[in-house]
Amino acid sequence: MDNVDAVIIGAGVIGLAVARALALRGREVIILEAEDHFGTVTSSRNSEVIHAGIYYPRGSLKARMCVAGRDLLYDFCDQYGVPYRRCGKLIVATSESQLAELDKINTAAAGNGVQLERFSRAQALELEPQLSCECALHSPSTGIIDSHSYMLTLLGQAESRGATLVTESRVTTLSLERGGILVGINNEEPALRASTVINSAGIFAPDVARLIEGGFPVEHIPRRYFAKGNYFGLAGRSPFGRLVYPIPEPGGLGVHLTLDLAGRARFGPDVQWVENYDYSVEPQRAERFYAAIRTYWPDLADGALQPAYAGIRPKISGPNEVAPDFRVDGPETHGVEGVVNLFGIESPGLTASLALAEFIADRATRRR
Repeated sequence: MDNVDAVIIGAGVIGLAVARALALRGREVIILEAEDHFGTVTSSRNSEVIHAGIYYPRGSLKARMCVAGRDLLYDFCDQYGVPYRRCGKLIVATSESQLAELDKINTAAAGNGVQLERFSRAQALELEPQLSCECALHSPSTGIIDSHSYMLTLLGQAESRGATLVTESRVTTLSLERGGILVGINNEEPALRASTVINSAGIFAPDVARLIEGGFPVEHIPRRYFAKGNYFGLAGRSPFGRLVYPIPEPGGLGVHLTLDLAGRARFGPDVQWVENYDYSVEPQRAERFYAAIRTYWPDLADGALQPAYAGIRPKISGPNEVAPDFRVDGPETHGVEGVVNLFGIESPGLTASLALAEFIADRATRRR
């Protein structure tokens, strides 16, 4: 059995950012990934948006990590050549009944230190002539990023400091013992004894936590939910140069228009609560997409939407429940030395990743 310092379970964007943070601190790091490549689940199935930090409760971990992480991420991209574009976005009220909600968003953003510009209908249409709205908030610090290039850079920096990624390695047992945590992979006998285990398994993090034997308090493991988000692509050239977001809906930010770095438009995600994860996009869901998009882009033509891809949000709250904050559960939470569980790290996890990584690394380093 090999003794290792830190094992990270999951090579999504958060796992890779934490691996880099620990490796830069001189920690010995092994990243275990169940799939055959890094970042193939939630981290590669999202909008690739760099969020400003607008929607999250003041003082929450989401708000603090998003605002700090946004600035760190832009600096990181500049320093290491990760492709991105600070394109900005418009949050639109499409009827007078939504104006009060738009004001609440503006107030929440200001509370998080994010300054938005309020545009009249005429001002918004001057920027985006095909837009339909009563009023809009402009977020100049919102952007888009090549998430694969970003993760590849994180991995490269972690590996340059000695970290190792091991793919096709599903963690199947975790046992608390004196002197470390025994880690079993692919239903085989434990092969690793780790001083620190960081559970960064995304949508499967609660399942991984339930593997822990030897006295881990189960009351600190939340139930997991799968909230599927479907995306449709636009056939033809995008009529917008900025992202366009409607008023948020329960469980997500609404069917919004995002862009990739080539300027292609895609719409989504919606919110589809499912029992099991799958990434197929049902073509018939386009009907509700057309209805939602036409509230802010009435000229969307019939037949212009094509099924693109889907992702699953790592939810720890169900339908009609208030979305909880990010959970970084270390020994100070559950009382078990050496274990850090990451629960509910959904949007804005990509934006917050560098700030979150430092926050997590601090908790993984205490009392060693």
